[in-house]
Amino acid sequence: MAEWLYEAGIGEARAALVDADGHILIAAIEPDDAGPLVGAVHAARLVEILPGRTARAALATGEEVLVAKLPHGLAQGRSVTVEIVREAIPEPGRRKPPRAVVTDAAPAPGPDLAARIAATGHPVRTLRAHEADRLEQAGWSEVLEEAMTGDIAFPGGALILSPTPAMTLFDIDGAPPLEALALAGASAVAAAIVRHGIGGSIGIDFPTIEAKAPRHAVAAAIDAGLPQPFERTAVNGFGFLQIVRPRPRASLPERLRGDPGAAAARALLRRIEREPPGGPRHHRVPAPVARALAARPDWLAELARRTGVDHRMESA
Repeated sequence: MAEWLYEAGIGEARAALVDADGHILIAAIEPDDAGPLVGAVHAARLVEILPGRTARAALATGEEVLVAKLPHGLAQGRSVTVEIVREAIPEPGRRKPPRAVVTDAAPAPGPDLAARIAATGHPVRTLRAHEADRLEQAGWSEVLEEAMTGDIAFPGGALILSPTPAMTLFDIDGAPPLEALALAGASAVAAAIVRHGIGGSIGIDFPTIEAKAPRHAVAAAIDAGLPQPFERTAVNGFGFLQIVRPRPRASLPERLRGDPGAAAARALLRRIEREPPGGPRHHRVPAPVARALAARPDWLAELARRTGVDHRMESA
């Protein structure tokens, strides 16, 4: 039976749904600066009315959100209550603001990662730093490496995962026969989409297959491996298929690539927290990690609280 492994880490919560064989089916990270969560209801003020019944609005927390489907008659400066329907999406060099809609509901927080995994019905095992590292045993570092590099191996071939502002792209590479490669690649792509929490527009570049029957089989493999809801096209004559899925929050690759220095810093803190007593207290770290830690002194303070030791970070 699948179960969730959950950690309340320093700077982030992390979770993985692991099957009975110990393989990670879904991996998720929720940084402590993710901003307003899906389902949260906030008081807001309309800052600017935009074309197409949209508006910029400022929450009481200071976060700015984009309000869609704005009701008629609301003017700039008006106070409204909004519900978050998509969280902020980090991208290299910028951050797409959260999206929201006007609501009559009372202000309330949105469910965090711990609440969301509890609601799935799968059992949840909360991990502690002094226990065996079950996340790592299940392949946590390998999944993070997939998200960062985009290189995903499968029997008989490999995927290249490339997040872009417009869509997430998968390229399938491997040796002939091409029909078998495309079929295996379809199953691997579906599993990767689920594992990394990828939503929005997704493009898959399959090896070119001439006959219609194998193209239908490839599309059927996507349908079998990818849970609803989603929409897709057929595999066209050039081997391209497009999928559109809900995108309530950032995927794992977007989380890690949006701010790789902060992601690496949080991963470092996880490793240090798990070191046995007597480990080093002085650490030389890459410059981006040092900058991320300098920007968040509360992370090092929490590390000291959890380990009982003050750790000093120096840029390598």
